[in-house]
Amino acid sequence: MRLVVADSGPLHYLVLVGAVAILPALADTVLMPIEVRDELDRPRTPAEVRAWLAVPPPWLQVQRAPPIGADPALARLDPGERAALALATAAGADAVLMDDRAGVAAARSRGLEAIGMLGLLERGARRGLLDLRAALARLRATNFHIRPELLDALLANMEAGQ
Repeated sequence: MRLVVADSGPLHYLVLVGAVAILPALADTVLMPIEVRDELDRPRTPAEVRAWLAVPPPWLQVQRAPPIGADPALARLDPGERAALALATAAGADAVLMDDRAGVAAARSRGLEAIGMLGLLERGARRGLLDLRAALARLRATNFHIRPELLDALLANMEAGQ
Protein backbone atom coordinates (compact mmCIF):
# COMPACT_ATOMS: atom_id res chain seq x y z
CA MET A 1 0.00 0.00 0.00
CA ARG A 2 1.30 3.38 -0.87
CA LEU A 3 -1.16 5.71 0.86
CA VAL A 4 -3.57 5.01 3.73
CA VAL A 5 -5.79 7.23 5.84
CA ALA A 6 -6.24 6.24 9.47
CA ASP A 7 -9.29 6.51 11.68
CA SER A 8 -8.75 6.64 15.43
CA GLY A 9 -9.58 3.02 16.34
CA PRO A 10 -6.72 1.21 14.60
CA LEU A 11 -4.16 3.81 15.72
CA HIS A 12 -5.45 3.68 19.29
CA TYR A 13 -5.17 -0.10 19.55
CA LEU A 14 -1.93 -0.42 17.58
CA VAL A 15 -0.34 1.89 20.14
CA LEU A 16 -1.84 -0.07 23.06
CA VAL A 17 -0.57 -3.42 21.77
CA GLY A 18 2.85 -2.01 20.92
CA ALA A 19 2.47 -2.59 17.18
CA VAL A 20 2.04 0.90 15.71
CA ALA A 21 5.53 0.64 14.19
CA ILE A 22 4.18 -1.81 11.59
CA LEU A 23 2.35 1.01 9.78
CA PRO A 24 5.33 2.58 7.99
CA ALA A 25 6.36 -0.91 6.87
CA LEU A 26 2.89 -1.57 5.45
CA ALA A 27 2.29 1.84 3.85
CA ASP A 28 4.52 4.52 2.38
CA THR A 29 2.34 7.34 3.71
CA VAL A 30 -0.15 7.41 6.58
CA LEU A 31 -2.52 10.36 6.73
CA MET A 32 -4.63 11.25 9.75
CA PRO A 33 -7.39 13.86 9.63
CA ILE A 34 -7.33 16.59 12.26
CA GLU A 35 -10.66 15.24 13.60
CA VAL A 36 -9.03 11.86 14.26
CA ARG A 37 -6.12 13.54 16.02
CA ASP A 38 -8.62 15.38 18.20
CA GLU A 39 -10.45 12.12 19.04
CA LEU A 40 -7.17 10.51 20.10
CA ASP A 41 -6.31 13.50 22.28
CA ARG A 42 -9.39 13.36 24.50
CA PRO A 43 -8.86 13.10 28.27
CA ARG A 44 -10.50 9.65 28.38
CA THR A 45 -8.01 8.27 25.83
CA PRO A 46 -5.34 6.12 27.51
CA ALA A 47 -2.26 8.09 28.51
CA GLU A 48 -0.05 5.84 26.36
CA VAL A 49 -1.99 6.83 23.24
CA ARG A 50 -1.97 10.53 24.11
CA ALA A 51 1.79 10.38 24.78
CA TRP A 52 2.37 8.77 21.36
CA LEU A 53 0.22 11.44 19.74
CA ALA A 54 2.09 14.27 21.52
CA VAL A 55 5.24 13.30 19.60
CA PRO A 56 3.90 11.86 16.37
CA PRO A 57 6.28 9.81 14.25
CA PRO A 58 7.61 11.40 11.06
CA TRP A 59 5.69 8.92 8.88
CA LEU A 60 2.33 10.20 10.16
CA GLN A 61 0.93 13.27 8.42
CA VAL A 62 -1.94 15.17 10.03
CA GLN A 63 -4.09 16.90 7.42
CA ARG A 64 -7.33 18.79 7.18
CA ALA A 65 -10.02 16.76 5.42
CA PRO A 66 -12.09 18.41 2.73
CA PRO A 67 -15.79 18.93 3.43
CA ILE A 68 -17.73 15.76 2.77
CA GLY A 69 -21.08 17.40 2.14
CA ALA A 70 -24.50 16.26 3.20
CA ASP A 71 -24.41 12.53 2.61
CA PRO A 72 -27.14 10.68 4.53
CA ALA A 73 -25.09 7.47 4.38
CA LEU A 74 -22.54 9.13 6.65
CA ALA A 75 -24.97 10.51 9.23
CA ARG A 76 -24.33 7.63 11.68
CA LEU A 77 -20.57 8.04 11.55
CA ASP A 78 -18.59 10.09 14.01
CA PRO A 79 -16.64 13.15 12.82
CA GLY A 80 -13.35 11.24 12.65
CA GLU A 81 -14.79 8.51 10.45
CA ARG A 82 -16.42 11.05 8.16
CA ALA A 83 -13.16 13.00 7.91
CA ALA A 84 -11.14 9.84 7.25
CA LEU A 85 -13.45 8.91 4.38
CA ALA A 86 -13.36 12.43 2.95
CA LEU A 87 -9.57 12.60 3.13
CA ALA A 88 -9.13 9.09 1.71
CA THR A 89 -11.39 9.90 -1.21
CA ALA A 90 -9.75 13.27 -1.91
CA ALA A 91 -6.20 11.92 -1.58
CA GLY A 92 -6.84 8.84 -3.71
CA ALA A 93 -5.84 6.57 -0.83
CA ASP A 94 -5.24 2.87 -1.36
CA ALA A 95 -7.06 2.08 1.87
CA VAL A 96 -8.68 3.50 4.96
CA LEU A 97 -7.79 2.04 8.37
CA MET A 98 -11.11 1.66 10.18
CA ASP A 99 -12.99 -0.83 12.37
CA ASP A 100 -16.45 0.72 12.71
CA ARG A 101 -18.92 -1.44 10.74
CA ALA A 102 -20.88 1.46 9.33
CA GLY A 103 -17.66 3.26 8.44
CA VAL A 104 -16.27 0.18 6.71
CA ALA A 105 -19.48 -0.19 4.72
CA ALA A 106 -19.32 3.49 3.73
CA ALA A 107 -15.67 3.11 2.68
CA ARG A 108 -16.42 0.09 0.54
CA SER A 109 -19.40 1.83 -1.07
CA ARG A 110 -16.94 4.54 -2.16
CA GLY A 111 -14.56 1.98 -3.65
CA LEU A 112 -12.06 2.19 -0.80
CA GLU A 113 -10.42 -0.82 0.78
CA ALA A 114 -11.07 -0.85 4.53
CA ILE A 115 -8.55 -2.53 6.79
CA GLY A 116 -9.31 -3.01 10.45
CA MET A 117 -7.17 -3.79 13.46
CA LEU A 118 -7.13 -7.53 12.86
CA GLY A 119 -6.28 -7.06 9.20
CA LEU A 120 -3.36 -4.84 10.14
CA LEU A 121 -2.07 -7.34 12.69
CA GLU A 122 -2.42 -10.17 10.18
CA ARG A 123 -0.55 -8.24 7.48
CA GLY A 124 2.15 -7.34 9.96
CA ALA A 125 2.53 -10.96 11.06
CA ARG A 126 2.66 -12.23 7.46
CA ARG A 127 5.51 -9.80 6.76
CA GLY A 128 7.36 -10.87 9.92
CA LEU A 129 6.87 -7.50 11.60
CA LEU A 130 5.26 -8.81 14.78
CA ASP A 131 4.45 -11.91 16.79
CA LEU A 132 0.73 -12.38 16.18
CA ARG A 133 0.14 -14.52 19.28
CA ALA A 134 1.72 -11.86 21.53
CA ALA A 135 -0.10 -9.00 19.77
CA LEU A 136 -3.46 -10.75 20.12
CA ALA A 137 -2.77 -11.46 23.80
CA ARG A 138 -2.12 -7.75 24.34
CA LEU A 139 -5.23 -6.87 22.32
CA ARG A 140 -7.36 -9.16 24.50
CA ALA A 141 -6.14 -7.19 27.53
CA THR A 142 -7.63 -3.97 26.13
CA ASN A 143 -11.26 -2.95 25.73
CA PHE A 144 -11.21 -3.83 21.99
CA HIS A 145 -14.61 -5.30 21.15
CA ILE A 146 -14.50 -8.52 19.17
CA ARG A 147 -15.69 -12.05 19.65
CA PRO A 148 -12.84 -14.14 21.12
CA GLU A 149 -13.46 -16.92 18.58
CA LEU A 150 -12.51 -14.51 15.77
CA LEU A 151 -9.15 -13.88 17.41
CA ASP A 152 -8.69 -17.63 17.88
CA ALA A 153 -9.58 -18.30 14.23
CA LEU A 154 -7.11 -15.66 12.98
CA LEU A 155 -4.34 -17.17 15.07
CA ALA A 156 -5.20 -20.72 13.97
CA ASN A 157 -5.20 -19.67 10.30
CA MET A 158 -1.85 -17.98 10.64
CA GLU A 159 -0.30 -20.93 12.45
CA ALA A 160 -1.67 -23.29 9.78
CA GLY A 161 0.06 -21.16 7.15
CA GLN A 162 -3.14 -19.96 5.47
